[in-house]
Formats: sequence, structure tokens, C-alpha cells
Amino acid sequence: MTNAAEGTSSAPAPTAAIAAPPPDPTLQRSIACIGASVLLWTTQGLGMNFVAGNTAQIQGSLGATLTETNWLIAAYMAPNVSLTLILTKIRIQFGLRRFALLSLGVFVFASILHLFVHDLRAAVAIRFLAGIASSPVSTLGFLYMLEAFPASKKMSWGLSLALTCTAATPTLARLLAPALLDLGQWQELYTMDMGLALLAAAVVYLLPLTPIVHTKVLRKLDFVSYPLIALSFGLLAVVLALGRYYWWLEAPWLGWCLAASLLSLGLAVAIEAQREAPLLNVRWLMSREILHLAAIMLLFRLVLSEQTAGAIGLFQTVGLLNEQSAGLYGVILFASVAGGLACGALLKPERIPALHGLALTCVCVGAYLDSQATNLTRPANMYFSQALIAFGGALFLPPSLSTGLTVAMKRGPEYITSFIVTFLFTQSIGGLMGSAFFTSFVVLREQFHSSYLVERLTLSDPLVVERVRQLASSYGKVLTDSQLLNAEGLALLAQQATREANILAYNDIFLLICWISGFALCALIAHLLYLNLRQAIADRRSLTVA
Repeated sequence: MTNAAEGTSSAPAPTAAIAAPPPDPTLQRSIACIGASVLLWTTQGLGMNFVAGNTAQIQGSLGATLTETNWLIAAYMAPNVSLTLILTKIRIQFGLRRFALLSLGVFVFASILHLFVHDLRAAVAIRFLAGIASSPVSTLGFLYMLEAFPASKKMSWGLSLALTCTAATPTLARLLAPALLDLGQWQELYTMDMGLALLAAAVVYLLPLTPIVHTKVLRKLDFVSYPLIALSFGLLAVVLALGRYYWWLEAPWLGWCLAASLLSLGLAVAIEAQREAPLLNVRWLMSREILHLAAIMLLFRLVLSEQTAGAIGLFQTVGLLNEQSAGLYGVILFASVAGGLACGALLKPERIPALHGLALTCVCVGAYLDSQATNLTRPANMYFSQALIAFGGALFLPPSLSTGLTVAMKRGPEYITSFIVTFLFTQSIGGLMGSAFFTSFVVLREQFHSSYLVERLTLSDPLVVERVRQLASSYGKVLTDSQLLNAEGLALLAQQATREANILAYNDIFLLICWISGFALCALIAHLLYLNLRQAIADRRSLTVA
């Protein structure tokens, strides 16, 4: 079963690096900064996704069930989804150097603690600390990537390569995990992560970022508003990460968490709406422009759940583990990198609609191809379709982030913090939301298809009787009782029916994503036609007046 947290990561906070662009870096420094960024993203991404992508493999070492093991994902995401918001101001007020070294120190400490955990309760506490520690590391990865490029290329190559790194780490974690798990239990995963964290700390110490001007930006009410926002986002993350396993309407505590989340967010909005220098500019966030941008980013984050909640979940359903899907993960990783490089080369403001259209087309076509899956479908059959989806995903997000940052910077540095909230919600919470929705959709559609198949499997049908006999024949050498043989044949037939129902349910997911992507593409084309028509009418009127 695919985990809800996969593919999500803490959103970067690019405020300082963009607000005061440093002089153009030398080639040597650019290469060093890109290497440092890749190392930081890899360290943070592996630390996050080693658990998210291997819950079924590590539950035994913790003596927990699969449902209990998913508390590790919820504990990690609860602080992670909102922490970047306050870290942005902390970094500006206290400086990059202190921020970077302290952040890496906490991350190394959290990685070391993983090596001494052997039970679920301790693991949940450590994962909560890891969620706190990883958020500033992703921010550093973003800042180092922006530092590698001159000001004219920060919003194209810088954004594209930074977001490519964060998109590639879940796949990289799935590629590396099997070999590490063969060496030991989950401690082996975090031995590697600890080594990467120590290496990253040395790189950050030897290659400092360009200092920023310290500014007192923290206000007393920030320490009232932020805990409310953190509580709201954290509870929502817990509900989305665990709702599928406890089921939405069966566990009352899920409802209480959701109610508390909405209440906390409402209180935070009420406080921020009255402030002169708010942490969140509520009125701007509710403007038509930002709501439109947020809807676009959220929609695409949902459809990108096709890879984690869809294709990977399908292969896990038919019994394939990460090691059997290594070739597919390699293709996805290569396509993500290729998409990021293509986006960096092509990204310009006037090309953003075309890039979005191409990305939606790739996802739509890839999802449709995946919807033809059968019980004979294997990872090699999805190389092309999954490469299309990975390529489209790498093309979409950098233009959206570039648009949002440009809009925020035109209004002033204080608006960037507000935009970060939008980005956090659509990417971190949106990723959890997409996985929760699609995995729940699989359960419902599997029940539908299963009931449809089972009601047609009656022993009055000669074909069914013959199939039961064929399946039971495999036990003929060890069972001589005809009734036991018949029962075993029926049990095997029921397993096959359940497997087929699951495959049909995943095909429904792929078709749904195809329809959503196609609808979004049509809406984009209609919007562009409307804008062009309105511009043509305005031009004609101006000519008439002249």
C-alpha cells in the first residue's frame, strides 16, 4: 500500500536569496553550490522517504502493524508542513550562517537517534523530531541552488533544478532502500542518512551562503499566530495520513482532530486579519489572483499522486516489492531530471501557459495508458507512461512557483511569507490529500468491482466449477479429501477475484486522473482563448477611438 507522505516535502523558503541578489557567482562556486544543494536535498529527501516508501518492510523491526507504522509518517509530517513559515522570519532576523549550522546540527542529532530506536513509541517521537529538523535542511537546499545562478537565471534554472531535486528524492529512496534493508533493519537506512547529514554539515561550514542583511521581522503576535497555524496544519496532516487506515467515518478521533484543525485556523485568520504587519496577509491570500494560482498548484499536486497512489500501489497489490520495480524507478528518476532540465531551459514568463499545457498533456496521456493495466502488467509495461507523468510533473511546478513569487515580490518582501503558506498548503497538504483521496477511492472501487465479480461466481456455472478444480489440483498431492480440495480451490478463486477487483479499481483511478488532467487542459485552453479574445476586442476599441 502506498503511503500518504510520499512525494511530499517541506516547501522551500526562498525569501532571502531572492530579495537581495548577490553578485553573479563564478563557475567554480556555481558548481560547488549545485553540488551542495543536491547533497542537502538528498539528505532531507532520503530521511523523509526511507520510512514513507518502506513501511511494510520496517514494521517487523518495530513490532508493529502496518496501520501503527503509518503513525511514523503522521508524526513526521505534523510539524514539517508548516515550520518553513516561521523559519523564514527566523532566518532573516538571525542570519543565514547561524541558521544553517544550527539546522544541520539538529538534523544530525535526529539522524543519530534513529540508530537507537527499536519500538514504535520511541520511533514516533524520533520521527516528530526528524520532521522538525528536516524543514530547514530543505530550505538550505533551495537557497544553495539559487545561489549557484546569476539573478537573471534564478527564477528559471534555479527554481527548476531545486524543485527537480525534491521531486526525485522519493524515487531515489525506493531505489536505495532494498540494498540497505538487506544489510539490516531500518537502522541501516538511517546510518546512511546520518553519514549524508554529517557530510552536508561539513559542506555548509566550508561553503557558506552569501550573508543577508539582518532585519527584525519577528513580532510578538507571530508567536501566537504561528502555533495556531502549526496546530491546524499538523492535525490536518495527521487526519490525511491516517484516515485511510482507520477509515474516515469509523474513528471519532479523526473528526475531533479535523474540527480542532479548522478552529485553530479560524482563530489564526481572525488574529492576522487585524494586524498591521501580519504573518499572513489574509486579504491578499483571498484575492482572485492568488486563489486561482493556489487552485492550479493544488489540482496538479493531486493528479501527480498517480505515481505514488496509483502505479506504485498497483504493483504492491500484485505482490511486487521495490527491488522488482527498480527499473521503473530508474526511468521515473531519469524523466524527472530531464523534465527539470527542459523546464530550466524553456522557462520564461510568456511560456508558462505552454509549459502548463504540455505538462497536463503528458499526465493525461500517461494516465490513460496506465488505465489499460491487467494482471499481466509489469513495471516494464509502464516505462513510457510513467516517464511521461514524471516529465510533466517536473515541467509544471517551477512555472507556478515563479509566477507566485513574482506576484509576491511586486507587492513587497512581507508578502512572500504569505505566499509560502499557499505553497505549503498546496504541496505538502495537497500531496497528503491526493494520496488520501486516491487510496480511499481504490478501497471503494475495489468493493464495487469485487461484489460485481463475486456475485457471478456460482458453482452452478460449469466454467466456475472447472476453474475451481484447476486451482485445487495444485493441492492434489497433499490433500486427499475432496471437500478440502474444493475449499482450497474456492479460496484461491476468491483471491484471484480480489486481485482482479483491485486492478480494476486502480484502472478507475488512472481514468479519473486522465479525465481531471484533460478537463484542466481544456480549461487552460479556454482561459487563454478568452484572454486573447478580450485583448483583441480592447485593441479594436482603441483603434476605433484613435
